[in-house]
Amino acid sequence: MQKAGLLLRPCARTWKSVRMASSAVARRNPLENKVALVTASTDGIGFAIARRLAQDGAHVVVSSRKQQNVDRAVATLHREGLSVTGTVCHVGKGEDRERLVATAVNLHGGVDILVSNAAVMPFFGNLMDVTEEILDINVKATALITKAVVPEMEKRGGGSVVIVASVGAYRPFPGLGPYNVGKTALLGLTKNLAVELAQRNIRVNCLAPGLIKTSFSRMLWDDQERLESLKATMQIKRIGKPEDCAGIVSFLCSEDASYITGETVVVAGGMPSRL
Repeated sequence: MQKAGLLLRPCARTWKSVRMASSAVARRNPLENKVALVTASTDGIGFAIARRLAQDGAHVVVSSRKQQNVDRAVATLHREGLSVTGTVCHVGKGEDRERLVATAVNLHGGVDILVSNAAVMPFFGNLMDVTEEILDINVKATALITKAVVPEMEKRGGGSVVIVASVGAYRPFPGLGPYNVGKTALLGLTKNLAVELAQRNIRVNCLAPGLIKTSFSRMLWDDQERLESLKATMQIKRIGKPEDCAGIVSFLCSEDASYITGETVVVAGGMPSRL
């Protein structure tokens, strides 16, 4: 018996190695053949997310208000061998939202993933300076683009929505009142959509980035005094990179997060993040 046990040990180790190798292959493309829409995805956080989803196996449709931005992003990702297409989309316009969804359906047969990243560039001002455009793009458009993709996700048996908010939803950035309030509204939208869409097998989660070095946030990090003030609130004393957000979004869209919905993941270097 002892000899038999010794003979079986190499077999057990071999099967363990096979299982581990099989698992590694499965995880190498966790989003294989999924179809993802990412709004405002030709630069910054949106572009990093689109790239990561494609690297993880998804067919990605990028979008921007400007055709030249779409063309540039698609060309860049094609050179990396990724499955990416793109279309112009102003998320505040119903016909553009419909075209974005139709592009994915016509090219790939449906939609599995939506990342709602579009937002109006923040400006320094108080709530009395808020415009309809800010609320239309930063809040209403996210609800409406989600509404547009839900029927297509249902046809595929479910899906995943990730809404991009901001740590400013928890800890308001000074002088950015309209932006902060819009992002706080997205936290509530995430919670409510998660409840309503769970029965349709659609998960809804939220990403709340902190200070990430992009052209969108330049006004916050370009001024050294303001930058140092913000870094003082961080436990990790550096500005974030768009790639710091991308892997989290890919995880939330994958089967590894199949039991997660209605949650907000803060990626902010340890900045305070509680309402």
